Amino acid sequence: MNILITTGIYPPKIGGPSQYAKSLKIALQKQNHFVTVRTFGVENHLPTGIRHIYFFFKTLPIFLSSKIVFALDTYSVGFPTVLLGKIFRKKVLIRTGGDFLWEQYIERTNKKVLLRDFYNTEKPFFNLKDRIIFAVTKWTLQNSIVVFSTEWQRKIFVTAYGLVSEKTYIVENFYGEKESESSFIEKVFLGSARHLVWKNLDTLKKVFSGITEASLFIDAIDYEQMLKKIKDSYAIVLVSLGDISPNMILDAIRLNKPFICTKEIGIMDRVGSVGIYVDPTNLEDITNAVKKLLDPIEYERELEKIKGFNFTHTWEEITSELLSVYKLEIKN
Repeated sequence: MNILITTGIYPPKIGGPSQYAKSLKIALQKQNHFVTVRTFGVENHLPTGIRHIYFFFKTLPIFLSSKIVFALDTYSVGFPTVLLGKIFRKKVLIRTGGDFLWEQYIERTNKKVLLRDFYNTEKPFFNLKDRIIFAVTKWTLQNSIVVFSTEWQRKIFVTAYGLVSEKTYIVENFYGEKESESSFIEKVFLGSARHLVWKNLDTLKKVFSGITEASLFIDAIDYEQMLKKIKDSYAIVLVSLGDISPNMILDAIRLNKPFICTKEIGIMDRVGSVGIYVDPTNLEDITNAVKKLLDPIEYERELEKIKGFNFTHTWEEITSELLSVYKLEIKN
């Protein structure tokens, strides 16, 4: 079948949706589908609104010839893709990633609001742009096939955007087979991330300013570099204000690398038996976790727990589940 994937970012740009789009494309091609990816190019330099219109017309020709359409966000490419679907009466499956409204709100206001609290506490403070994004996202979600990767995010979005939970779906993220572990070269905690407010890197810097036994690496790097850094690092540390199913943690598990992770994640029910979890707003909690992992006995204990985690969810399974959801909705 001809399949279209729309995504705001795609390699070499870094980020979860970028890697997801690439891996999804490869997995679909292995099943002998013809896959086209439409992503932002010049749109990145256009104002909101104009950007959506440009992407709408850029995507129109391939949209018309595609049998199945996947969109990998809820606003940037999600809105113009679903609008095309409404006009031409073709269903669009949206696989949600993060939360664009929350992310840009945190970046604009510099307020460290947890994702799970955002819609309950911040709606009265939305400016005009926030209200427009909220309204557009709500329309987009209510007029598409919505697939979440975690129940945690589904509960947040169902309440915030007036969705019917039973009419949404969950397809978990990629959990790869274990690779042979590699020992660390130096006591480096890897916290690489885009330097955004919600990533909470300033808190991480404060923690490591008082740690003399280890160092912190937080530069934003591409995926292949990230995998090499994970293998060479002492441990992984992620203390963001909200992460749905963080690839860095899933890769750490796959590569048998101990980690410290924020409690504000959607995959706790899946990976909660391994790793050390912290309150991202509590400096002392994070500091104690780092010190705990620097203890050789505790480090070995965490390492053994991760070695015992063997759940997998392959890209072949992910593509089959997404296609099954799409076909089910077409029948309905």
